[in-house]
Amino acid sequence: MAHLVAKGSQTAMTPEIIDALAAEAEEGYDLSLATEVRVGRPTLGRDASPSPRVSFRASPQLYRAARERAAAEGRTISDLARRAVERYVANQQ
Repeated sequence: MAHLVAKGSQTAMTPEIIDALAAEAEEGYDLSLATEVRVGRPTLGRDASPSPRVSFRASPQLYRAARERAAAEGRTISDLARRAVERYVANQQ
């Protein structure tokens, strides 16, 4: 039998561990004791709603320049683009 490894872990899933987990699942879980765990990236807004994704195409030269600038400032390209759009929108009002 192949040894399975739990995702994100170095623990080998032995037949004994698999049997124990299966037995636990078959007994059932009290979901009233469960806590909500948010997964994914944190929201960028003040409320808990998900942040919309914005995508656009750029020339290779613009992309290269943005990547270099972001790296020099220790930021991501997304952060660089987000700040640029925020400044653009603020200056249009």
